[in-house]
Amino acid sequence: MEEANEYRMSFSTGGLFLNESVEVARMHREEESWEQTLNRAVEEGQTRLPKEASNRRTLREIVNRVSTLSDEERAYLTDGADRTDQQALLWLACCRAYRFMREFALEVIRERYLSYQLDLPLETFDTFFEGKAEWNEGLANLSKSTRMKLRQIMFRMMREAAVISDEDKIQTAYFSPRLKAMIQENNWKELLYFPGLVLGD
Repeated sequence: MEEANEYRMSFSTGGLFLNESVEVARMHREEESWEQTLNRAVEEGQTRLPKEASNRRTLREIVNRVSTLSDEERAYLTDGADRTDQQALLWLACCRAYRFMREFALEVIRERYLSYQLDLPLETFDTFFEGKAEWNEGLANLSKSTRMKLRQIMFRMMREAAVISDEDKIQTAYFSPRLKAMIQENNWKELLYFPGLVLGD
């Protein structure tokens, strides 16, 4: 996880990478570090991963996300979870790995859902970014083109995670009771990353 005062904005490498993330999670060995897993993924990526995900930069971001999952969550991701639960687990991993995404989920998506504003126009990203950039030098120094790229990729990731629809409408989260219990047991507040999820039942 990134430091409390840091925004890691390196998610511009692509989308959610669901299939690739499952493969990298499956490759990880209990006795090795994630850096070792990354190195093996780079070496073996040409044959085991789609071409666009076989470069080190992309694989590092996949590792950054998947490594935030607990052993139980990772095992479920690779063996047992259906696609809906896999999408939810990877959205959870992204929120853990990227402070910006986590805060956007809580401060924008959740708040709009609770106020019945289910549309999520691109401008919500711009307004949110500008607000954070006012007091964060790292964000303030990003070029406009980088910001546009980040916006494009983040909306793509949210669509691929089924957080929003193809029409950029916020969607109510649905996933299995098993996954909900898993997240709730670890940190119930992380359920708030999922719009419309009923807590405590």
